[in-house]
Amino acid sequence: MSLSRRNFLTLAGLSMTTGMGSISLNNLYTRLAKGQNPLSKGLGKLVRDPNGILDLPQGLRYGIISQVGKPMSDGTPVPTSFDGMASFRGKNGQTILVRNHELSPVQSSGVITKNEFKYDKLSQGGTTTVIVNRDRTLNQEFVSLAGTNRNCSGGTTPWGSWISCEEETSTPQTNETGNPNNVSVKHGYNFEVPTIRKLVKPVPLIAMGRFRHEAIAVDLKTGYVYQTEDQNDSCFYRFRPNKPGNLKAGGILEALVIEGMPRVDTSINYPLNQPKSVKWVQLEEVDPEQDTLRYEAQSKGAAIFKRGEGICIGNGEFYFTCTSGGKAEKGQIFRYNPVAEKISLFVESPGEGVLDYPDNLILSPFGDLIVCEDGAGEQFLIGITPAGKYYRLAYNRLNNSEFAGVCFSPDGQTMFVNIYSPGLTLAIWGNWTKV
Repeated sequence: MSLSRRNFLTLAGLSMTTGMGSISLNNLYTRLAKGQNPLSKGLGKLVRDPNGILDLPQGLRYGIISQVGKPMSDGTPVPTSFDGMASFRGKNGQTILVRNHELSPVQSSGVITKNEFKYDKLSQGGTTTVIVNRDRTLNQEFVSLAGTNRNCSGGTTPWGSWISCEEETSTPQTNETGNPNNVSVKHGYNFEVPTIRKLVKPVPLIAMGRFRHEAIAVDLKTGYVYQTEDQNDSCFYRFRPNKPGNLKAGGILEALVIEGMPRVDTSINYPLNQPKSVKWVQLEEVDPEQDTLRYEAQSKGAAIFKRGEGICIGNGEFYFTCTSGGKAEKGQIFRYNPVAEKISLFVESPGEGVLDYPDNLILSPFGDLIVCEDGAGEQFLIGITPAGKYYRLAYNRLNNSEFAGVCFSPDGQTMFVNIYSPGLTLAIWGNWTKV
């Protein structure tokens, strides 16, 4: 780890749900409600990991849950390229993790299963499901979705499933650059993966739009699904299902417009923490032959966001990252309130030494965002307090591969995160009160 990087960061306001030691969650929530944060003593320096994998603050520890190439319960090897991930409640205190594998047809190996259970027999991407015991040991691991392309991130639904998103819009004729491509069907869709313990037949959710999907989050009150797009000139989308809880039944796809600012490029000189009213415009050509959905949206006034990626919901608001947005082109995080119908820029990175290409993120029960970096050099997990203060939570000492898929166990005692390449899923826990 470079000694010149981020030494100036103030490591205050730690707010995570892993390894609470003697503090019960109920007691902790009560104290937080009164404006008290017993974990705000600061993390101090990260301690160098003698195993050369993950540096953490003193008092925290980690374990490897899953590793690329290991044989899974279904007899196939764990695929590489660990990306977006989420946790679900299992039986007897178990945690169910559903994990994306961002693999394309040109890669030599991928998610392996029978062709009749693959969306595209030529494609390598998909998801695996990992069942973790209460003591953070591996119980089962198996393929749960196969034959998709570049499954980047996704999101959970209130009815207990994972939506896996394709960040790819190739067709059997051409790929995104117009060249011949090795696929047998169109790509660029979302796929729903239940947490039941079996492989599902993939069904593309066409009505949710065909574009370079990144992540989704569902409004618990309305059932509306908010979606990000990973393009330099991407838009922010809302899907209003005909039948909440049944995404296969179709619905209406819309794009966000900032009132009084048609087609505004939010990556350039956008004001910080100034809520702006929004409206939504309906999109007609939701399944275009080419990757043109955002152009229809922008022709109707939709705002432009630079590389929309991770999204999460907490306290009734949505937070989403723009990986290379902002004056320094090192990232922004926007906040959208669906009740007030207002959007604001929550934070903007002043440089890579503070926040470098924010990607996947989650909002902890304590109100802090935990953000995965995807920059060109060193990779950190970064915490951001409600006041917009940054702190380092973990450092990837193994390599310069991105963190991805950060999530918390349902009981709030363990944080899970992936190292994208070659592929590790880690559990982090400890006694935060003694940090």
